[in-house]
Amino acid sequence: MDYILFILAIVVVIIGFIGDIIPGIPGTPVSYLALLLMHWTDRISYSPQFLVVMGFICVVITALDYVVPVWGTKKFGGTKAGVRGSTIGLIIGILVLPMLGIVLGPFGILGILGGPFLGAYIGEKIGGTPDDRAWRSAFGSFIGFLTGTFMKIVYTLVVVFYIVKDIFVAIF
Repeated sequence: MDYILFILAIVVVIIGFIGDIIPGIPGTPVSYLALLLMHWTDRISYSPQFLVVMGFICVVITALDYVVPVWGTKKFGGTKAGVRGSTIGLIIGILVLPMLGIVLGPFGILGILGGPFLGAYIGEKIGGTPDDRAWRSAFGSFIGFLTGTFMKIVYTLVVVFYIVKDIFVAIF
């Protein structure tokens, strides 16, 4: 049974890593689930303090992931129109451009990175913001998105470290 849980933990942490990059999959909580799967094996037991701390960090990063892009947009002079535009741009960048990629080539990463940026700019322009402030807002949205993604990836890499280390110790 342990080996099945090891394999499930590896699959789940891979899904978590994908979720760190692609919105719609809660990457950080999924990565935490991989730690729980490891804990449920007979060969590996994490302390309650470790699980609580990792769970707390997971909750904080998940909450910050929603706040940081908005903060970035506002910090760089964005308005609610820019925040809404950034969100819409992200959705379009994730859903529409990859579908077009079948015909036009791989647009997935461009949509993920460029969608919030262009969406914030377009939202600001629709809201009547001057061009220089609209570009600043778009840049802030982009920085916020990258910051949130970076936090999630670092968390998942820490989880991967523990999973790989503990599987290696349990098997050998």
